[in-house]
Amino acid sequence: MKQKIIQPPVFDRRNMLIGGASLSALALSGCGVPGLRNRVDGDSLFSGRQNYTKVYGALPNEQFPLPAVKLSQVNRRFLRRRVKNRTGEAPGTVVVDINNYFLFWTEEGGTAMRYGVGLGRAGFEWSGRGKIRWKQEWPKWTPPAEMIAREPELAKWSADNGGMPPGLKNPLGARALYIFQGNVDTLYRLHGTLETWSIGKAVSSGCVRLLNHDVIDLYDRVPSGSRIVVQ
Repeated sequence: MKQKIIQPPVFDRRNMLIGGASLSALALSGCGVPGLRNRVDGDSLFSGRQNYTKVYGALPNEQFPLPAVKLSQVNRRFLRRRVKNRTGEAPGTVVVDINNYFLFWTEEGGTAMRYGVGLGRAGFEWSGRGKIRWKQEWPKWTPPAEMIAREPELAKWSADNGGMPPGLKNPLGARALYIFQGNVDTLYRLHGTLETWSIGKAVSSGCVRLLNHDVIDLYDRVPSGSRIVVQ
């Protein structure tokens, strides 16, 4: 059964950042998950060699059929794998480790599913604690007013103009999970991308991007209301 989609409330992100005590805009070099170690292969719990060609193969049954991931463009350390949960967070939590470009979905039994991510450029990143309050398959994209002010050519995709329709060229990709603090939409998302080369880099304007194949997998695991920690 598909999840009922509820349009998130409109709000001024600048006022939220000023008033939200648990939110902060931090430089990438100055924050990370305390105690988390960048243990890439030693903690892997996948049995044997993963058939990543199959895991990241073409998805022809999607609303907008997805091509296979160009694995040559992704560092192997950022491919999806199950690892020991060393985040310090309870099961049922999304943890984004911005120092190491990983996202973890913590599981029962001491494990976590780990994905490689791309992150916001310095000056645009978000950190804090919140909840995933809204999820959408093949979402529209509506750039916020401050982004349109920097890039006026994006005005055609404003909320007043209905946003950019879903599709392979949409910056939010195949799925989006929306980060809220309380009832307030932070305007930051976990979302998909076809820009395979961007995983493991700081390139986007603030949101956490995953390979489309990975965000589909994450979307199916994470229920609305799940906790998220970005630090």
